[in-house]
Amino acid sequence: MTGGEVAGILVAVFWAILVSFLAVVLVRLAQTLKATTKLVADVTEQAVPLLSDASATVRSAQTQLDRVDAIASDVQEVTSNASALSSTVASTFGGPLVKVAAFGYGVRKALGRGRDEAPPAPSRRTVVGRTVPGARRRKQKG
Repeated sequence: MTGGEVAGILVAVFWAILVSFLAVVLVRLAQTLKATTKLVADVTEQAVPLLSDASATVRSAQTQLDRVDAIASDVQEVTSNASALSSTVASTFGGPLVKVAAFGYGVRKALGRGRDEAPPAPSRRTVVGRTVPGARRRKQKG
């Protein structure tokens, strides 16, 4: 055998090893692609019903939000009506009731003084928002 024949045999052996290695890699790649395809199909089967359920849930939430919005606008209207009623009642009855109460207080005080009853003397005085104790009497030694 000549050197060229030996080199040819070596190239053929390395070529066969390379082709075998590439065949194994391609078989493994095919298996991986099959598994990936199956996984994607399974995910698609499960995702479609989940998406339809999520869509139904969002529609239901939107319906509930519309109801809450209607209730909130009704509550706002009731609040404004109550405020208007309160201000009307206060302006209609507030002034006269205060006047009647003041008149009744004045009548009671006037009738109380007519009996020669002296009003109780306050024990403390206030000066600019502060309570000041009354004057203390000193005991005189007698």
